[in-house]
Amino acid sequence: MGLTKTEIFTEEQNQLAIMLKALAHPARIAILQQIIKANACVCGNLVDDLGLAQATISQHLKELKNAGLIQGTIEGVSVCYCIEPNAWKLLQKELNAFFGSYADPGKCC
Repeated sequence: MGLTKTEIFTEEQNQLAIMLKALAHPARIAILQQIIKANACVCGNLVDDLGLAQATISQHLKELKNAGLIQGTIEGVSVCYCIEPNAWKLLQKELNAFFGSYADPGKCC
């Protein structure tokens, strides 16, 4: 697979693609659902909740954080994660605009 030419796309298109790529794994969806369900910062109990290895959870958290979807704070020896509200609102806005831009022509192909 070749390199993508990100410079030919808008900043919004690139950011949306980064966020959607981070969402494109069931473990990451499950992690986000757990964080949302907790409605607070989550510190370390994802291993028990999801049944995945700590190293696996850490890698998925890293991907979500790199995409800007979550933020982490250090509390003692733990890192606590929560949804990054500005990124979440941006993702919602972009997806609403993207899905809302389609008008069913009624007859196609």
